[in-house]
Amino acid sequence: MEQMKWHQMDKEGLLQTLGSSVENGLNPSAAADRLEKQGHNELSEGERISPILLFLNQFKDFMVLILMGATLISGLLGEYLDAVTIIAIIVLNAVLGFMQEFRAEKSLRALKELSAPSAKVVRGGELMTVPARDLVPGDLVYLESGDRVPADLRFIEASSCYVEESALTGESVPVGKHAAVIDEPELPLGDQRNMGFMGTMVTRGTAKGVVIRTGMATEMGKIAGLIQETESMETPLQHRLEQLGKLLIVVALGLTVMVVVAGILHGQPAYGMFLAGVSLAVAAIPEGLPAIVTIALALGVQRMIKRKAIVRKLPSVETLGCASVICSDKTGTLTQNKMTVTHVWLGGRRLEVTGEGYDPTGAIYEDGKPLDIKHDQAIKRLLQISALCNNAQLVCTEDADTKRSKRKETQPEWELKGDPTEGALAVLATKLGSSAKSLEPLYQRVKEFPFDSERKRMSVLLAHQGGRLLFTKGAPDMLMEQCDYVLWDGKVMPFTGTLKRKCAEAGEQMAQSALRVLGFAYRDLRANDRCESEEEAESGLVFVGLAGMIDPPRREVKDAIATCRRAGIKTVMITGDHLLTAEAIAAQLGIMPRGGIAMSGKQLEAMDDEQLDKHVDNTYVYARVSPEHKLRIVKALQRRGHVVAMTGDGVNDAPAIKAADIGISMGITGTDVSKEASALVLSDDNFSTIVAAIEEGRGIYENIRKFIRYLLASNVGEILVMFLAMMAGLPLPLVPIQILWVNLVTDGLPAMALGVDQAESDLMQQKPRPAKENIFARRLGWKIISRGVLIGVCTLGAFWIALREGGDDPQALVHAQTVAFATLVMAQLIHVFDCRSSRSIFHRNPLQNKYLVLAVLSSLLLMVGVLYIEALQPIFKTVPLGFRDWCLVFVAAGIPTFVMGIGSVLGKSKKSKAKPKFPLGPQTVAR
Repeated sequence: MEQMKWHQMDKEGLLQTLGSSVENGLNPSAAADRLEKQGHNELSEGERISPILLFLNQFKDFMVLILMGATLISGLLGEYLDAVTIIAIIVLNAVLGFMQEFRAEKSLRALKELSAPSAKVVRGGELMTVPARDLVPGDLVYLESGDRVPADLRFIEASSCYVEESALTGESVPVGKHAAVIDEPELPLGDQRNMGFMGTMVTRGTAKGVVIRTGMATEMGKIAGLIQETESMETPLQHRLEQLGKLLIVVALGLTVMVVVAGILHGQPAYGMFLAGVSLAVAAIPEGLPAIVTIALALGVQRMIKRKAIVRKLPSVETLGCASVICSDKTGTLTQNKMTVTHVWLGGRRLEVTGEGYDPTGAIYEDGKPLDIKHDQAIKRLLQISALCNNAQLVCTEDADTKRSKRKETQPEWELKGDPTEGALAVLATKLGSSAKSLEPLYQRVKEFPFDSERKRMSVLLAHQGGRLLFTKGAPDMLMEQCDYVLWDGKVMPFTGTLKRKCAEAGEQMAQSALRVLGFAYRDLRANDRCESEEEAESGLVFVGLAGMIDPPRREVKDAIATCRRAGIKTVMITGDHLLTAEAIAAQLGIMPRGGIAMSGKQLEAMDDEQLDKHVDNTYVYARVSPEHKLRIVKALQRRGHVVAMTGDGVNDAPAIKAADIGISMGITGTDVSKEASALVLSDDNFSTIVAAIEEGRGIYENIRKFIRYLLASNVGEILVMFLAMMAGLPLPLVPIQILWVNLVTDGLPAMALGVDQAESDLMQQKPRPAKENIFARRLGWKIISRGVLIGVCTLGAFWIALREGGDDPQALVHAQTVAFATLVMAQLIHVFDCRSSRSIFHRNPLQNKYLVLAVLSSLLLMVGVLYIEALQPIFKTVPLGFRDWCLVFVAAGIPTFVMGIGSVLGKSKKSKAKPKFPLGPQTVAR
């Protein structure tokens, strides 16, 4: 039964197949049997993990296990402060991970809220209301305006029925439903006009339908299944940190063992070397790294909130920084989701209408000049029809405070109650001074002939002082058949074949521009004209003109897409709307380059994954697609090596949002399902906010690389000074407590300050990072090793000089260790400013990051305290240093930065000479 094409079946075959009837519906006993066999009409959530198990799972992470080992080691050394710090880091990470996963599990529960709580059904010949969860296939359901469709239905009766399906199909306007058979075998959901789907909303009219699928078998249930089956992607940041952790543990343990063995072989006490080795191991594994990453992400999140982007999953912030493709839903994301009349055609005249959305401000132009509508009978008549042959209401939501405060430059907010198409006409009439409210005293509605899918038009009968008028609007082709006259050049004349062709051509041109076109007509009724039926009323009409409307693009989106292109990011439109409309919007926004492909859902359905992979890189528009198609597109792009951001607002977007590397949902128009499946929510539903989020994401990742560079170069220096000293048979340059102090204080504060460093000016001119880029790519590994070696060698040199000058003094070793300690700290604090730029320390203003300056000053004060506070000297094995000692410290600590700065300048000079005389600029997309 599941494979049946329900839209192709006639009423008799449908009812026979399901064992139901129009008069009696299902027999109650048969309904009970089916409920027992097939289960309730509800969405299953799959196997749920208990919160306790979910929390414990957070401790399985590789880096967490490393941190737990570091905690044990620190505790054995008696460094309880260090141990407590590490434990706090572990718990913080576990709590954050638990909250993310727990909230993600709420997606399916949000889906369940879209199910109707009850339904009106006929069982055993009686109309009754039953819980929607008790519906079964074969139930006969009654629907009216405002009802939520309780299950998947095949309509057998429909009267002016319109259903809002945008959350499921992406269709931007309510869809008219009918009961006729549709012969075409393969149809996307949006074209199955004789079907109703669970969770959608009836906006107008009435209908009667037979339940064909319930629960997880419904289209909504299929989406729920996709969410369950779709695994959330591990973010690039998580992957890189895991790689880093594994590398660090291997390198640190290897070098530590070598230092300990070398020290023992050169006569150092085994116990002392063991303590030194353990201290080095703790120092080499930067246990503060996850905390600093978390802080950097959290601060980045706060900045993003100010820019209208709300982050639900911290590690996903960085993922935006390497996004190479943004797959965006059209309706409500790239467009305003507010139908707007943009063009009017009257008797051979083409007029343009300004203004956007539901704000009734704008003007009408002819040949670029404002049109005086006071003396233009044709436009006045069209506006009257737009306002009065209309059931939509335009409501100003301006609050009382705003009204009272004339000083505020705030614009009143307008919202629509009713059908979006009728709303567009109401706005048109209001902005041109012919609102329904202003016309009501002159015209009183006597009767309405509602729109239906067969006539494709709506009419109202109006009484006025001069008699009666009939106003009609509808599909132009169907309306023109009922017209005998046309309003042309302000005169009513016969509607000849030539004039009809001109009107039809004008409508076709509008449609080719992706406009939804409506025709307008009227009839001046005589006293004896009968209007009891549609047939009597809608004849002998006078054709007035056409109005073309579209869901307009957001004004700021075009610039945002251009910024994405400069940043090497491809924008792809994925929509349930028609291909022609999607192509027109894509052209207006600059999404489609020359040679780009627009693909329909049917074309995509005919392709296997291998064929799709071949076309996906050159396809920029997908139209009339289903939720499964969106998921296939995302996965095809990922197979091609792209990092994919998927935006959307509907239930139909949720599986693809969850499968994408980073899912983005709309905060205003988005459904709860899409929000719960996403990692990022746009509080202003603004595509340009994504660009701001990408900039923040890139900046955050570069800051993470900065403090990784700083921490690891510092740690390499610490290990190397010990390793070289042991190899040379020298005493320990640093005692264990000094190593741990440097690791906890000197490394931590400046690294955190680097996490909030300002981005470099050319950040959004760079291509996205490759998805599989190593954390040490772009010479970061070389910078870490070279600087670490220099810090280690210079620190050891200062230690050796101070040790030689001490001679036979009993305190010579402690004095030399203090010099080494001070040199190591100073070298790291100078190095931190070098880490701010990918070029050199001379490239950026060192005082620009005030937090970094404060952090360095704090670390310096703490170091001075350790050296000169007598109570701390025995603990940290230090002695006060004199002027000569500080000269040695500053010279030794400054050599690494001087050498690396000179090397950077020379390297830049060589690159300049190697550049071609006329360098090629960045590739531009042909338009």
